[in-house]
Amino acid sequence: MAGGKEIRTKIKSVQSTKKITKAMEMVAASKMRKAQEKMRHARPYAEKVRRLAANLSNANIADYKHPFLTPRETVKGAGLILVTTDKGLCGAMNTNILRMTVNSMREWQAEGVKNIEVTAIGNRGYGFMQRMGAKVVSHLVHIGDTPHLDKLVGPVKVMVDKYLAGEVDAVYIAYTRFINTMRQEPVIEQLLPLTGERMGAPAHSWDYFYEPDPQTVIDELLLRYLEALVYQGVAENIASEQSARMVAMKAATDNAGNVIKELQLVYNKTRQAAITKEISEIVSGAAAV
Repeated sequence: MAGGKEIRTKIKSVQSTKKITKAMEMVAASKMRKAQEKMRHARPYAEKVRRLAANLSNANIADYKHPFLTPRETVKGAGLILVTTDKGLCGAMNTNILRMTVNSMREWQAEGVKNIEVTAIGNRGYGFMQRMGAKVVSHLVHIGDTPHLDKLVGPVKVMVDKYLAGEVDAVYIAYTRFINTMRQEPVIEQLLPLTGERMGAPAHSWDYFYEPDPQTVIDELLLRYLEALVYQGVAENIASEQSARMVAMKAATDNAGNVIKELQLVYNKTRQAAITKEISEIVSGAAAV
């Protein structure tokens, strides 16, 4: 059995760890509320752009079909926008989305997709894809606690340009969707080509007056819609990250408390055994005299 001094050292070490995890839990809880507010504030804009894009996609425009709305006959190349966190200590959140991503990539390859290119948003996913040997064409790290659209446009544009050039025939986005504080769900959704299911089929067909012309308006609007989808995915991922970190740090704090109780019990038993031994030695010495 370990000595009393060694056990006291272990108790102090665990207590220090408990203070750190408790502080991280409180910080994550504060950031989580702010991330949820940003995520909810982004939803009305994304929903409005989605409805407008759905109406425009079904409008009667002669001799023009946007490339984002035109499905390819065969999919030989696929692009993936992978959204992960920059930091760890958030439970199994990154592990779940990376496992789903790897499984999806294997399924695409089994279906005949020969070329898979990746845009990594977040340090964890970027490092994982590099170790895996995947073809990373663009990346963005050190996002921070607030997503900025101007920083996201560059890496995403690389993938959009490859789609327009025909190098990839479909583009997907993988991120962790925020359900509630205790539940976050990894998802992989198709970005391009845009489908009616993704955009939502309008109940009525709308006719518009276009200024300067239909092609310019639709090109610009669908690009903004695509950027809104990516921004919303990143915002959802950040909210999920803070929630997962808060839950993980709370579990670590509780476990540290349990370990301290167990070590305190062992220390008391060790101390009691030492006192009993001393008393026995004193009694034995007195009896011998």
